[in-house]
Amino acid sequence: MVIYGTALLAFCHALGIVLGDLLGHALGMKTNVGGVGIAMLLLILLRLWLHKYGRLCATSESGVNYWGAIYIPVVVAMAMQQNVVSALHGGPMALLAAVGSVLVCGLFISFINRAEKPDSKTS
Repeated sequence: MVIYGTALLAFCHALGIVLGDLLGHALGMKTNVGGVGIAMLLLILLRLWLHKYGRLCATSESGVNYWGAIYIPVVVAMAMQQNVVSALHGGPMALLAAVGSVLVCGLFISFINRAEKPDSKTS
């Protein structure tokens, strides 16, 4: 049951948002700076720490893995929605940067897939 990882995810997310706000204020900005990234790092580090000391049962670890996998695409989609308006006002350079980053990511994914050794069971 994946609901077991939800409390750990919620704790990391709340702490990440608070730390991101504090970092933003420390840098002189009135915005959250890296709160979601901090939350993801906290989730990874806390999961590893709990696993190392045997405090995380297999069901909870499965839940954390599920939420960790689903959390990133959801957050990226939310961030993209906010950045679209800014990118449209940014002109051609923003469009060039967006297309370039998509192409570079596609090339890296292709490279990783080709570098991966084929599994002898599927061949």
